[in-house]
Amino acid sequence: MHEHNKRFVERDRNWHPPAYAPGYKTSVARSPQQALVSMQQPSVSELSGPDFRHLRMGPHDNDLLLNFREDPSLAGAAGLPVGERIILFGRVADQFGKPVPHTLVEMWQANAGGRYRHKKDGYLAPLDPGFGGVGRTLTDEQGWYRFRTIKPGPYPWPNDPNSWRPSHIHVSVMGPSISTRLITQMYFEGDPLIPLCPIVNTLKDPAAVETMIGRLDMAHSKPMDCLAYRFDLVVRGELQTYFENQ
Repeated sequence: MHEHNKRFVERDRNWHPPAYAPGYKTSVARSPQQALVSMQQPSVSELSGPDFRHLRMGPHDNDLLLNFREDPSLAGAAGLPVGERIILFGRVADQFGKPVPHTLVEMWQANAGGRYRHKKDGYLAPLDPGFGGVGRTLTDEQGWYRFRTIKPGPYPWPNDPNSWRPSHIHVSVMGPSISTRLITQMYFEGDPLIPLCPIVNTLKDPAAVETMIGRLDMAHSKPMDCLAYRFDLVVRGELQTYFENQ
């Protein structure tokens, strides 16, 4: 191996789920029907940026307890969302442990009853007038991010007669470039629905599942207020494999 490639790490294709997983029924229609096309000449936009350092954030963009109210006249505790208050925090780094500063982290989730604020969500749980379910933030100089929110509830979905999604939060992180964007889901430590979920079961390596589980962190919890869960995010390193980088 050449000296300038000494940090090259080959992509482990067994780590990722297959595109076609019949147990996860919607993957059947969404999986590619033809061979993938490799981009031999990536553009600069795919290998760099964007730079989010000048992105203007609202005062409560990362606080889902305060960033949404159907009725703006509501104030104080009467307008706060219903549910278990939690802090979600973690560090964004590459596969070598180098922090990724000033990158955009976005998240979206169901409310405490398991319902999304989305026109196509027909679950019978009610919407919460004080909860929108979306947030965003930028990592700091050391790659740390933080949200305050409500622990989402599980919900049924029509994969089979009695499938339930574990409580989870969707997370998107851009990383150092467009090509390193990662979209994942964070599950909660100890949830008995995790091993029953058809989506989780597309991952055959238990260690891969562990990377998607947020860990209870009592040291960062706020007494009489919020429990905290730590969820670190790892994107590819500066010497990505060809497939990942292209």
